[in-house]
Amino acid sequence: MSSPMDNAPASGFREQDVAAPSRPDDDEIDLLAYWQILRERQWLVLGVLGAVVLLTLVITLLATPIYRAATTVQIERDTMKVTSFEGLSPVESPQDRDFYQTQYELLQSRSLAQRVIQDLNLVDNPQYAKTIEKVNERLAEKNGADAAPAAAQQAREQALVGPVTKALTIEPVRNSRLVKVNFDSPDPQLAARVANAYADAFIASNLERRFDASAYATKYLEERLAQLKARLEDSEKELVQFSEREQIVSVGEGAPSLSAQNLSQLNASLSKVQDERILAESRWRNASAGNGLGLPQVVANSLIQKLREQRAGLAAEYQQNLGVYKPDYPDMVRLQGQIRELDSQVATEIANIRSAIKADYDAAVRQESLLRDQLATLRGDVLDLEGRSIQYNILRREADTNRQIYDALLQRYKEIGVAGGVGANNISVIDPAIVPNGRHSPRLALNLAVGLLLGGFLGVLAAFVLHFLDRTVKTPDALRALIPRPVLGVIPLLADGTTPAQAAADARSPFAEAYRSLRTALQFATPHGLPHSLLVTSASATEGKSTTAMELARNIAQLGKRVVLVDADLRNPSIHRLMSLSNSVGLSSVLAGAAQADAAVQPLAGSTLSVITSGPLPPSPPELLAGDGLTALLESLRADFDVVVLDGPPVLGLADAPLLANRIEATLLVVSAEKTRSDALQVALERLVSVRAHVLGTLLTGFDHKRKGDGYGYSYYSYGSSDATK
Repeated sequence: MSSPMDNAPASGFREQDVAAPSRPDDDEIDLLAYWQILRERQWLVLGVLGAVVLLTLVITLLATPIYRAATTVQIERDTMKVTSFEGLSPVESPQDRDFYQTQYELLQSRSLAQRVIQDLNLVDNPQYAKTIEKVNERLAEKNGADAAPAAAQQAREQALVGPVTKALTIEPVRNSRLVKVNFDSPDPQLAARVANAYADAFIASNLERRFDASAYATKYLEERLAQLKARLEDSEKELVQFSEREQIVSVGEGAPSLSAQNLSQLNASLSKVQDERILAESRWRNASAGNGLGLPQVVANSLIQKLREQRAGLAAEYQQNLGVYKPDYPDMVRLQGQIRELDSQVATEIANIRSAIKADYDAAVRQESLLRDQLATLRGDVLDLEGRSIQYNILRREADTNRQIYDALLQRYKEIGVAGGVGANNISVIDPAIVPNGRHSPRLALNLAVGLLLGGFLGVLAAFVLHFLDRTVKTPDALRALIPRPVLGVIPLLADGTTPAQAAADARSPFAEAYRSLRTALQFATPHGLPHSLLVTSASATEGKSTTAMELARNIAQLGKRVVLVDADLRNPSIHRLMSLSNSVGLSSVLAGAAQADAAVQPLAGSTLSVITSGPLPPSPPELLAGDGLTALLESLRADFDVVVLDGPPVLGLADAPLLANRIEATLLVVSAEKTRSDALQVALERLVSVRAHVLGTLLTGFDHKRKGDGYGYSYYSYGSSDATK
């Protein structure tokens, strides 16, 4: 059984208290880290850079010099307006780039290249002799001696189209209507000839396209005019025949017919008569109601108003005399007779006025009825005419359309006939090509600059690729980010030929200072100071754990502590070799019961440090370590020594280290810079945690501060180093 003191984690230092170090934001760009990567692999970057520059120099010096000749051509959008000839060729707006892009593509067309080949007879030019020779061989294999000369010549010209167009470069002059036609060739004379031939061929082909377009348009319009003329005659004849047959007389284009005009006038008259009838009916209705005295005609009648005035006077006189005379008095009777006579006259006049109003109303009704009968008759005539005019209008529109098309094509035909004879051209040569004096390519300075940039890029790329493919732990920062444990120390890499013993002999060396720094960190690792028992292990072999255990034990002993160093690696022990001690009796002897613990302890003269070597190698180390002998030994050593340091085996692949870590108070995980893989380190930590081991932290060995930077406290010393690993 293990000791509770050895198994339990130190008070105040628990697993969950060890927080993972804060990591920078993933979106943050750490330029210093990138610079550090380049510093680490600076020789790779410089090597790739030098190789690329050297290769560029060799290729440039061995390349065939190429000469470039340029012809400057001006391309106008439209020709000189000798005649107004629009629409034969497409005209673009000044903002449209399609026109000039089309011209550039025409300059690089296969047909124009073949025309230049024919004009200069490039088939017989020595520069293309190899290409022509291959074509001749292919023709000979395919047709033998029966190949037609014309077909063979065409095949040779087609074979040169590719090389010629490949050597051609069209370079538009910015913000102008100029374009440079460049041709590259090893022969400067040929370069100038081909560049000028391209300009001449382009102008000639442009004129030919215009002439062909004019000729084609003329021929097409002649055929269409003949067809339209016959169609126009037929449509006009059919229109005249139909109008005669249907008795349709046109009073003008767009004007209504006579029947329609009469119908419109009669409809207007009917509307007026209807208004008059409605007014007469309104007057008659007013006249037929009441006594008629309020009618406007009655009020305006002077005779009626005079009679009414006389009656009013007689009525007043009658009323005045009625107070004196009785109604049957002769004068009173006479007055009554006069009043009745006046009433009769007024009634007669009102009746006459009513009769006149009634007569006007009857006349308006008869006139409206008569107009309605005439309108119905005329409407039937108009509808019949419109029905017969549908086909007439169709025939008339067809004739008018044919006449308009015929007139327009006839006008166009005359315009094309005039414009076709004008040989204006919108393309002209500004500067013909001259024989170049200096080569265009290869350009040594430019190629070297490109090679320098490309080499630098490839070198940097290679450095970053190798860095990110390399999964080994390189720096304390990387170790701290990978493992959620503190980095207790960093051991510098020793120079070639320097052993750990030599470096440790100098107390002021970075190597010795690093282990003293580790010792100091361990003094504050637990509440009671240095752990009573400490296991030093690593993920795999040769990472410096044995050297670390030995140097750490020596440094703790220098504090006056009683320290025992136990070589617990029962498979590949090394402490007895490093310290030149006997290995006849050791840990295996004690665990197997062949010796007592006191017999295995070997004190070192002049020091408080003692050593227990591994002893003879057992056949099955896990069986020895899993027994109670290890617990008893540790309790015995705890009673005699202040600190027990165990040099353990690697964690991966073996059961020894987890068994030891479970019995020990604290564990130190050693990591070798640029040797220990990150995945192996994580697996090792997981195995230790799974057995409830108390991992205090990690120790990075073999760290090259000259390559990684001087930010870890070693620049003050001048020692160099090479950490001996087991």
